Amino acid sequence: MAREQFQTLTEPMYYILLSLTEERRGVEIMERVLEISHDRIRVGPGTLYAMLPKLEKAGFITETHCEGRQRWYQITEKGLLTLKEEYQRLAIMLEDGKEMLYE
Repeated sequence: MAREQFQTLTEPMYYILLSLTEERRGVEIMERVLEISHDRIRVGPGTLYAMLPKLEKAGFITETHCEGRQRWYQITEKGLLTLKEEYQRLAIMLEDGKEMLYE
């Protein structure tokens, strides 16, 4: 059976979606990902501009505005639900690990 695309999110995908809880354009997304990950995750232009159409096709984000070559995006309801589900999945994993490793 084929694995469903975006069944789980990569770190860059997770942070890109987090950054799009407010409307942003490409360079602002890259800056915001760096900021909210406390300089841990750096999404370069190649990664970002390859990922945006995939996230849009999956219905997780939508293009909200276009001005020349600049495009603005924002998370959709489906994207927000996926982001919250991924957060819950990660929280459960952390709790399971804590129980096994530190208690």
